[in-house]
Amino acid sequence: MAEAKKFGTFGGVFTPTLLTILGVIMYLRLGWVVGNAGLLGAWLIIIISFIITLCTALSMSSITTNIRIGAGGAYAIISQSLGLEVGGSLGIPRYISQGLAVTMYIFGFREGWLAIFPDASPFMVDLIVFILLFGIAYKSAELAIKTQYIIMAIILLSLITIVFASYYGSMQIPSEDAARWGTFRGSPENNFSGSDFWIVFAVFFPAATGIMAGANMSGELINPRHSIPKGTLWAIGVSFFIYMFLAYWVARSASEQELISNYNIIIERSFWPPAMIIGVLGATFSSALASVLGSSRILFAMGQHGVLPQGKWLAFQDNLGQPRNAMIVTGILIFVSMLLRDLNAIAPLVTMFFLVTYAMLNVVVIIEQKLGLISFRPLLKVGGIIPWVGLISSLLAMFIINPTISLVSWALMFVVYGILSKSDLETPFEDVRSGLFSSFSEWAAKHTASLSHKQERS
Repeated sequence: MAEAKKFGTFGGVFTPTLLTILGVIMYLRLGWVVGNAGLLGAWLIIIISFIITLCTALSMSSITTNIRIGAGGAYAIISQSLGLEVGGSLGIPRYISQGLAVTMYIFGFREGWLAIFPDASPFMVDLIVFILLFGIAYKSAELAIKTQYIIMAIILLSLITIVFASYYGSMQIPSEDAARWGTFRGSPENNFSGSDFWIVFAVFFPAATGIMAGANMSGELINPRHSIPKGTLWAIGVSFFIYMFLAYWVARSASEQELISNYNIIIERSFWPPAMIIGVLGATFSSALASVLGSSRILFAMGQHGVLPQGKWLAFQDNLGQPRNAMIVTGILIFVSMLLRDLNAIAPLVTMFFLVTYAMLNVVVIIEQKLGLISFRPLLKVGGIIPWVGLISSLLAMFIINPTISLVSWALMFVVYGILSKSDLETPFEDVRSGLFSSFSEWAAKHTASLSHKQERS
């Protein structure tokens, strides 16, 4: 079998992560966020969102510099730390939600396309985009990465048009008037009947949930221990700067009424709107492409470990090292979900499983740090407060966005864990569970020995 193409930090991690973060929300919802929350409120929302992201990225980086992870990204990390049962309980719903995310990105592309060609058939647009996405991803990961280079150039061009717009005088509103706290007037959908800070936060936060795009390619990286931390952290830093700049630019380029009533305001205020429209299409397409690649690799990894039925079939690779069968199943999942035509009810669940993943990654680091195992010697060490901030903020974000869906997400995980725990899975690698049980035993023994007197039951 020919050796599979391996990728470095820029192509394998930085590019897909950055493109997933700089998605459709940046183009079509950031102006609305600034209009409701004001520049100060928007900056605070961006900072909170990226603090959650950064803490989790640091935790993930700490783990990846300590172990040799295989395919599957977060699934592999959690499985190799807490066992296949826990990894699978996260991996299965995460795989499904990642597939549903592809469909949402396709629908987002369709909305952008219909804005240009309103007479086009919505389903035909969805179908053609799906065929293109699946064809590129199925051909090879190398072709997908090369396609993302082109999309990155398109998005860079769209950002340059904003720089030109600001240079040629788009920022007419004085800075002292732009730097304000918002009045939270709401949106066209609710007739501007009002909103609040956390509702606006919930709209923006999915923009910051793209940090796993590079980690999902862990099995196809030349050096995952080096590439995942470096590529992910650089992508977070660059995207944070872009969002903060764009918020400032749009706050000074449009009035509050324009921002809250016109979702296309960033496009219209740019120096060359066609570049921005192409940027919207490129952003949704690249996010969908990264999710197709990532979800199929999660399914492939679970097949390798026998977490799912027909594991050997799912773990099949062709002579180029591509997980063909996992790709086929993923394509079927995406196509079937496209037939639903409206994923508004499922969309919050997708965000929730991203946050559940974030929470579990931070839990792994907390456990590793508390156990003090000699095997936990990461090249990138993080302070003990970092994973706690990541864990608590992820849980808070879940319940702020949607308490009901949050409980459903955790319930699904526990149900899957209960099923997998009865499956007698054979873990092909060492994990921390033995160390965890040993530590509990040691704590119990010391606690028992410290009792001032012992009582025996008669």
